Amino acid sequence: MAELPEHDTLGSAASELHISESALSQALNTIERLAGEQLCLRRKAHGITMTASGRYFSSLARKIVAEVEDLNATFPHREGVLRGPVRFGCFASLSPHLIPAIMEGFPPLHPQVQVSVQVGTHDDLIPALNSGELDVAFVYDLMLPPDLRKQVVYETEMQVLLHPQHPLAALERPLELRDLVDEPMIMYESTPSTDYVLQLFAAQGLDPHIIASLPQMILVSAMVGRGLGYGMLMERPNNAQLSLEGRALAFRRLSPPNYPNSVVAISPRHTTLSPRVQALVDYATDLMGQAMAEQRALAELPGSRSR
Repeated sequence: MAELPEHDTLGSAASELHISESALSQALNTIERLAGEQLCLRRKAHGITMTASGRYFSSLARKIVAEVEDLNATFPHREGVLRGPVRFGCFASLSPHLIPAIMEGFPPLHPQVQVSVQVGTHDDLIPALNSGELDVAFVYDLMLPPDLRKQVVYETEMQVLLHPQHPLAALERPLELRDLVDEPMIMYESTPSTDYVLQLFAAQGLDPHIIASLPQMILVSAMVGRGLGYGMLMERPNNAQLSLEGRALAFRRLSPPNYPNSVVAISPRHTTLSPRVQALVDYATDLMGQAMAEQRALAELPGSRSR
């Protein structure tokens, strides 16, 4: 019906639609029977003429076709072009190391994908996933509900953040929790990072000396950069060697029970990631994996104390 007003004969319309004239005629008969009225006058010597009802039906049909084409444009096409929205979340302390890299590199590869991002803790991101507000979220694999699907982005472990002049920063060996227990600690306060750190100490019967609990890792780094205490954070790609104020920072490895961990891409187990969302996860995995490999290679160079 959407195509008929543009043609004078059924044959012309059938040719445009790549079907036979008889098939088009049968389809038109079916539509008229369902509508309960004549939509098109068909006369051999005079071609076809749309009735008033036919013109009305045709206008509605054109709107439907246009809306279907718009909807179709949001899905991957057979030629491999990805289109449509991707809404991803990122754990707050991880976000400066992951979001800029994704936003710089992924959109140029897939210019017809519209990417948006939300930053938060598990308390923010997991409900947003379950409600459908987010397609996927990048978080640490800590205390996650069992009803989430997980894809590993990169392996990581807990590190100690120190002022470069702190006596512990001069040690060649990895640090132990007993080295830290009496030192002033600047705690990164977030769910579930805080509980994880406290459990590490509790597993050895230790109680850290916390002098401040701060909701942003950038504040923790600034306090450490002024020599006010130490911090604990997961190893991340492209760790900044300076605080926001331009003060030097030192990163040191932590001995067991520093349990290995991962950054994972999580999504509800009952859903299936669209190709465009999976493409973003794959891009992040390749990018962060390469960055972590380069960072660890530098840490193994002679003279590095992060080993």
